[in-house]
Amino acid sequence: MSIQHSDVLYTAVATAENGRDGRVATDDGQLDVVVNPPKAMGGSGAGTNPEQLFAAGYSACFQGALGVVARNENADVSGATVTAEVGIGKNDDGFGIIVKISATIPNVDAETAKSLIEKAHQVCPYSKATRGNITVELAV
Repeated sequence: MSIQHSDVLYTAVATAENGRDGRVATDDGQLDVVVNPPKAMGGSGAGTNPEQLFAAGYSACFQGALGVVARNENADVSGATVTAEVGIGKNDDGFGIIVKISATIPNVDAETAKSLIEKAHQVCPYSKATRGNITVELAV
């Protein structure tokens, strides 16, 4: 279910110049980075790239969702880490992405960790936005 404009609590604003071979900056100046295609895609790899930025945002958002789920389940996720791997490759109509989310949760057993990340995947806004659009694999 989508939200309405009246429900928005915060809006991030970023502007790109020259696409994948330029610069991206937020309106508040907190992020201002050079973007270049990675060497694997024929670029210089001198800057970051959209896939790295997406991976950073997704992993941080997912970690937040994991915390929410853990509080509801009374589970200890202190010391947990979440890694997002975002791959890009050719598909039928150009390019597409695929994501693998891996979580390390040291203070719970494997079954609990698996349950927590599956529940976090249901509430994470990035997971909701990508659901049905791209492949997202979960791993503990």
